Amino acid sequence: MKEQTRTGPLDGVRVLELGTMYAAPTAGRMLRDFGAEVVKVEDPATGDFARHWTPQKDGLSLGFARLNAGKRSVALDLRTGEGRDVVRRLAAKVDVVIESFRPGRLEAWGLGYEVLSENNPGLVLTRVSGFGQTGPYRERPGFGTVAETASGFAFINGWPDTPPTSPPFGFADSIAGISAAMGTAMALYRRERTGEGEVVDVALYEPLLFILGDMVLKYQAKGEIQGREGNGTGSASPRGVYRAADGNWLSIAASNQGIAKRLFEAMGRPELIEDPRFATNAARMANNDAIQAEVVAWVASRPRKEILEILEKHEVVSAPVNDASDIVADPHFRERTLVELTGNEILGSVLMPGPVLHLGGYAGPRYHGVPAIGEHTRDVLGDWLQMSDAELDALTGAAG
Repeated sequence: MKEQTRTGPLDGVRVLELGTMYAAPTAGRMLRDFGAEVVKVEDPATGDFARHWTPQKDGLSLGFARLNAGKRSVALDLRTGEGRDVVRRLAAKVDVVIESFRPGRLEAWGLGYEVLSENNPGLVLTRVSGFGQTGPYRERPGFGTVAETASGFAFINGWPDTPPTSPPFGFADSIAGISAAMGTAMALYRRERTGEGEVVDVALYEPLLFILGDMVLKYQAKGEIQGREGNGTGSASPRGVYRAADGNWLSIAASNQGIAKRLFEAMGRPELIEDPRFATNAARMANNDAIQAEVVAWVASRPRKEILEILEKHEVVSAPVNDASDIVADPHFRERTLVELTGNEILGSVLMPGPVLHLGGYAGPRYHGVPAIGEHTRDVLGDWLQMSDAELDALTGAAG
């Protein structure tokens, strides 16, 4: 294995994060994960509203800690001329500004791209909003739940006899944040070649709608509206989540012909592949209830550990249905996926999910410290803008 000594690909990139809540701070964290320096601007009185999310431990939001560990916090009131002036000055010193206000808000504050890029023509402005910067719905507010319903995800999520269901986590926000980071990286790459800045426009619903694209194509091509199908994909069988004899759950995805054949062999039923009802994926989909009944019965006949060992031996795609304790205890996740968050008195040393991808030679950043509101105001403004103590006193006094 190559020694992990290289700096991150975004080392030296400065990011000014004006975004709040979930999606935009996710983008900021993605950039920091790969070497960028991220300064987060927060309201002096309330901070990012994500600080008030649950779950919490002793007043610290765990979601805020996960998305903002290692960032620096500057307290500025953007409703004041002084706060907006400092943002304009900071924007001249950075490579990227990330924002998540409703479209038009930055312009109303005199912080639109034309203004921010006047003294920084290579600036990348990444904008995350509910419905994007264009279109009839551009001014509508939008959070992840709205994106999950408007995109069609909630309509197809769940079982035929249950209501449309949104996920119990920031699904749309996370995908939009990762997409915003990708767009930012592409804009920075383009800037390297042309010297020109860029505006990256991300709507919360669009990345989610992209991964639901077959739903749209199915309607366009066949006139069929996809409904809720439980744990099935609607495109391959057998696939699903199954309960073992000990009450534990596991997943199986026999999503191509070879895996389906190996699954039947693992079940001790190799003849199923010769049954006309199950011989092809199209036949299995047409007889899905029948083949699922066979798999359900087999999985229910043995404890989960034994079932998974048989499936692994036959190279059938499968996994346990893990809860958080399973993930933390798993040696693969501990080696590759989970990172240590340190430097916070409330949390101590804890594990959380790390970067979403790996680069050879780059081990990733340290996740040390969760910033208090405005903790780094004087350091950042003194360093980046050379503001005097008197100016800082006046600003922080006005902010307070």
